[in-house]
Amino acid sequence: MSSSDKEYGYIAYIDEAGDPGLKRVRPIDDEGGTEWLVLSAVVIRTPREPLVKGWVENIVSKLGIKQRIDLHYRTLSPTRKVVAGQMIATLPLRGFAICSNKKNMRGHRNKRAEKIPSQQWFYNWCIRLLLERVTAFCASRTQADYGKVMPIKIEFSERGGIRYSQSAAYQYYLGLQQEGGKIYLKKREPVMKMLDWDLMEAHAHSNRAGLQLSDFVASAFYQAADILDVKQDIAPASMLKPIMAKEGGFWHDFGVALFPTPARIADLKPDQRQVFEAYGYDFAKW
Repeated sequence: MSSSDKEYGYIAYIDEAGDPGLKRVRPIDDEGGTEWLVLSAVVIRTPREPLVKGWVENIVSKLGIKQRIDLHYRTLSPTRKVVAGQMIATLPLRGFAICSNKKNMRGHRNKRAEKIPSQQWFYNWCIRLLLERVTAFCASRTQADYGKVMPIKIEFSERGGIRYSQSAAYQYYLGLQQEGGKIYLKKREPVMKMLDWDLMEAHAHSNRAGLQLSDFVASAFYQAADILDVKQDIAPASMLKPIMAKEGGFWHDFGVALFPTPARIADLKPDQRQVFEAYGYDFAKW
C-alpha cells in the first residue's frame, strides 16, 4: 500500500490482539484459534501527527525502560502497564476497541461477506465494525475542526497472514454497495466520505509510534477479557476511560463494542464481564 500526498484531517492507527481464525476456537476446542479478536484504533487530528513519537518516547522514558525504544504492551510488567495506561489517558486522542468473542462464530461462513473478493472475510468484517465507529466520530467533528470534510488516513500495523490491501478493498466494495443501496446490515454503516483508498497504509509496529499506542489499547482490552492465553487483568484497560470514545455520553457499543450482540449471547464468565460492565454494559438488560 502506497502513501499519498492527499490532504487528510485525521489519522487512525489500527492494531489487533488475538487471531481471526474460526475453524477451531478455544475453549470449545482444546486446540485452535483464540477466543477473542480485539481490533483497536487510536485517532488523532493531523496537526498532532508530529507529536506522537515524542508522546511515546516520554512514556518509555518515564517507565524506565532501557532495553528498547518502542512501547510494546506484552513486554511490560503489570505495574508499568497501569502507569502507561494512565499516561496514555492524558493524551489528546480517542480510542476504540472492537472486542469479538468468537465462540458463536466457530466454523461459521458468511456467504454475503465472502462474495467480496478476500481470503480474510472475518477480519475485514471486524475492520468494518471498527471503521463504522471511527468514521462516525470523525464525521461528527470535521466541520467544527476544519470547516469542511477532511478524510481519515488509516495506518494498519503489519501482522503476518493479514493482507491489508484486501481490507482496503473491502471498504471500497462497501462504498459501491452503499451507492447502489445494497449494503447489508444498516444499523451502522461506514461514513464513506471520510475514507479514501489512497489513504490506507500498513507499517511495521516499531516504525510508527501511533501503532504502538493502538497496540496498547488492543492488548489491554484483550488481557481484560481473555482467560486462556494471558493472566487476566482489567486495570490497564480501565485506565483508558478518559480517552475511549463516547456516543451520546456512553462508551458501550461505540468506543468499546462487544460482539456478538446482544451482550448475553457472548456467554461470558463473570470475570470476563468486568471490563465491559466498567464501560457501561448491563448483561442482565442485554
